[in-house]
Amino acid sequence: MTLLTVSADELRAAAPEPLVVPRAREEIRKANKESKSWVIVLDDDPTGSQSVHGIPVLTSWSTEDLVWAFAQNATGFFILTNTRGLNDGEARETVRTVMENIAVVAARSNVDYTIITRSDSTLRGHYPLETDVLVERAQQEGRPYSALLFAPAYIAAGRVTATDVHYVQEGDVFVPVGDTNYARDATFGFSSSNIRDYVQERTEGSIPAATVISIGLDDIRTGGPNRVRDILLGCSGAVPVVVNALEDSDLDVVTLGLLLAQQEGSRILCRTGPSFVASRLGIEARPPLDHDEIFVSGERPGNGLVVVGSHVTLTTLQVARLQADVADLEVVEVHVPSLLDPATARAEVERCSAALAEAMTRTDTLLVSSRDQIVGDTGHDSLLIAQTVSRALVRLTRSVVDAVPVRWVLAKGGITSSDTATEGLGIRRAIVAGQLFDGIVSVWLNRSDTALTDLPFVVFAGNVGDETSLAAAVTMLRQHRDLVSPAER
Repeated sequence: MTLLTVSADELRAAAPEPLVVPRAREEIRKANKESKSWVIVLDDDPTGSQSVHGIPVLTSWSTEDLVWAFAQNATGFFILTNTRGLNDGEARETVRTVMENIAVVAARSNVDYTIITRSDSTLRGHYPLETDVLVERAQQEGRPYSALLFAPAYIAAGRVTATDVHYVQEGDVFVPVGDTNYARDATFGFSSSNIRDYVQERTEGSIPAATVISIGLDDIRTGGPNRVRDILLGCSGAVPVVVNALEDSDLDVVTLGLLLAQQEGSRILCRTGPSFVASRLGIEARPPLDHDEIFVSGERPGNGLVVVGSHVTLTTLQVARLQADVADLEVVEVHVPSLLDPATARAEVERCSAALAEAMTRTDTLLVSSRDQIVGDTGHDSLLIAQTVSRALVRLTRSVVDAVPVRWVLAKGGITSSDTATEGLGIRRAIVAGQLFDGIVSVWLNRSDTALTDLPFVVFAGNVGDETSLAAAVTMLRQHRDLVSPAER
């Protein structure tokens, strides 16, 4: 069924006035501390941290790295699983291994934890595969989940849910997500905009839409946390529960209700977009980062590197504006057809490696895959193509980091950001310093014990911001570039 686009005014007019609970996030933080239960976010690509700050991030789940995360001054942390960049079997095994290691370290440390599986705010990703793994594990442990809370809203990026329909803001209107380009994703495509129908579609009918429970805006804004608690207490069997939300305050009410339900014995698994994570951790919004907060150890020598692998339409528009608006920026373009041809792949990487090393000795550089997207015959084939491109970008990043000083790195796109962090830069542990803009584009500070400690790594999702945002981010990062002498670069 085709749904109509709506305006922000129409969405607001159809719902009661928002219920703003005074000091809600302060109360949530207090409850988290009193419960002594860590909130662990399994992030299926690196962009889920766009709503938080001061939170540890792991790209490795070894016991040593988990011990480090539990030792930080926080009540939660992210684990970058990057499952959105993996095939079904790889994703399933990754989630299983991560959970096994968490259980071992938590038992040794005598701490409890709750899990959020953070996924895309436009509904792409391995659902129901990931939640199935988590639900099955909980059942085997004798601690089954009563509800699966589905809260995809990403308020800062214009991704909202009303009357169970998920919308994506495009300009001045909100478009049902099933009518956007995101729903035509080569690997994770879908057709449904109503979350109930989406659950039925993705589970191939094993969970009928009629059995999915809803926490509506009336429940949230009129009934408050107690109404949310009562809905959740009535759940069993890990039943999916749709969370409607137009404002961050809606998510705060849901979080407070969830905490009340948990106090009465409910076990609730959450699959969410970025906004719910901040609410669940009780993290207040903060202004965008300034220069000193990005470069905490002072100015770094060298030039900046922008790595772009995402092929969504918005990214391509942003790349064009970056090249048009930012002066003195070198461009090294990887020709994807040559990369995919075994006869020319090696020569293409060698060509780009030499060009990149030379460019980075002179100025900030854009390393970008050619913009004509190549898709496979199946979703799996398309994923393999994306992985091949990402691996090439990673090899090139690693080669230039080993060859010349690098002042900062910005990676655009989920798979690209993950692979750049882990393989290109060797980041295993980091702290989310904050964002470059309100609620979008995170900056990680590398906390791995390497020569790149405190290197600012900017995680820029492929599908956020407007046409000018990438150029604005690069301009911000290179703001003090002229204050560093050429000899120091």
